[in-house]
Amino acid sequence: MTARALLSDLPAYTALKEHAVKLQYASLEGLFNADSNRADTFTASAAGLHLDYSKHLLSSSALASLLDLAEQAGVQHGIEALFTGAHVNNTEDRPALHTLLRASSGGGQEDRFLEVQRARERMQVMAQKLYRGEHTGYSGKTITDVINIGIGGSDLGPRLVTQALKPFQGTVQCHYVSNVDPADLLDTLANLDAASTAFIICSKSFRTEETLANGLAARNWMLNAGATTAQLDKHFLAVTTNLQAARDFGIPEENCLPMWDWVGGRYSVWSAVGLSCAIAVGWDRFSEFLAGAEAMDQHFRNSAAHCNLPLLMSLLEIWYCIFFHASNHVVLPYDHSLQRFPDFLQQLTMESNGKRVSADGRELDYATAPVLWGSAGTMGQHSFHQLLHQGTLLCPVDFILPLNTHTKAAQQHRILVANCLAQSRTLMVGRSLEDATNALMKRGLDEDKAATLAPHLVMPGNRPSSVITMASLDPGTLGALLALYEHRTYCSGLLWRINSFDQWGVELGKEISTEILGQLAGTNDGSTMDAATDRLIKLWKDAQR
Repeated sequence: MTARALLSDLPAYTALKEHAVKLQYASLEGLFNADSNRADTFTASAAGLHLDYSKHLLSSSALASLLDLAEQAGVQHGIEALFTGAHVNNTEDRPALHTLLRASSGGGQEDRFLEVQRARERMQVMAQKLYRGEHTGYSGKTITDVINIGIGGSDLGPRLVTQALKPFQGTVQCHYVSNVDPADLLDTLANLDAASTAFIICSKSFRTEETLANGLAARNWMLNAGATTAQLDKHFLAVTTNLQAARDFGIPEENCLPMWDWVGGRYSVWSAVGLSCAIAVGWDRFSEFLAGAEAMDQHFRNSAAHCNLPLLMSLLEIWYCIFFHASNHVVLPYDHSLQRFPDFLQQLTMESNGKRVSADGRELDYATAPVLWGSAGTMGQHSFHQLLHQGTLLCPVDFILPLNTHTKAAQQHRILVANCLAQSRTLMVGRSLEDATNALMKRGLDEDKAATLAPHLVMPGNRPSSVITMASLDPGTLGALLALYEHRTYCSGLLWRINSFDQWGVELGKEISTEILGQLAGTNDGSTMDAATDRLIKLWKDAQR
């Protein structure tokens, strides 16, 4: 491919380094005092989401330089390339058309869109039959539980969506198994009745080691419970391209839904991989989920840079990673239903952008994807928030806050909202040595003791955060939220000049695992590893005797 200028070669890069020096020790409170309109200016809204990024170490001139950087990097061209089917995944020579999965029209991709429509229609029939209690198992019992067996994007996305939309669920319970550790599957099966349980095997190749191992164990469980081989089709569905392997397993073609190579696993919840979600909440709600994502797609594609939510969030990521050397990014959803959201984002962001070379193979001279982590509020306030407020690491934070609750516990939700807003403000204002001293003296400490203890209560403040709000967490806003972070991740990849759609770093570990598995099974005793790995293999073998 044609070499593009690296981010560090663009004119705006030098200007941003100068802005960062000026703003490194800026007072966020001072920035607010200097601009009475800051709280309104540094905001943007789309698809039911509102982004407040006013509490960032960012001036109007620095923001202008970031927008210049996006223009110089050709981000808008890259956005069009994504939607029009260009081979943005250059190392695997294919497009990344996950947006087509939630689109309401082909937009120039009519042949592929027709495939999507056909798959969507078949998916709807399967989902509705289970959702309405019309699907029965080998004994005639209605299916009441569905277990999705997959890993990575075939697990994290549907697991998150099903949990997040729990208030909208029907009577069928959906469960998720991903770990090859047998305890994961066995614990899930412990209280279920085989006669009323169905499985979805999600594996494009139908050869994914962990998924196939769990699938075979589930198959044996079903056979041991009394089902015959001929009756497995009543209990097993698959999302795969390997129809022969599925057929050999006992899943007929009519029970299989497709996966396409132009959809990466971490972007696949919008496809048939989301079948379990559609079963859990029903097709109408799942359609609302797709529509919310499509609304964000249209905003991303058509909005000007200065009000484009995914681009603005991407520019903030670039700003802190490169110019402030922030190696962490924290996502804190203040809604228990979104407790799996940081897990989902870890794969989306770090598998996409955890790269050290450009799309054309050049080693980069700047930092790329930060480590992403977080948990649902307010639990983190009693553990890692200590580091956010007083630690030595700079960790930009995204707070995610639905303004209304699906529960009737208004007072508890009021407490939750207060805590979220308080954490964002505390990160910004901190507490000075003088304030800490005065607070201790008000508690009754004398001046000397207060002076001794006060440094431990100081919080430097000026720690950046965004607040993303929505009226409520529903299928539409959830779809928009996931699409927002997908597009933010892609924009960051464009700016960093990397390919966000391959994951070669996953491959070598799989290859070595196969070699070690051969040694553990005694079929590859001739090969050796490093001395430490050989010793650990021997320890495992000795423990089996």
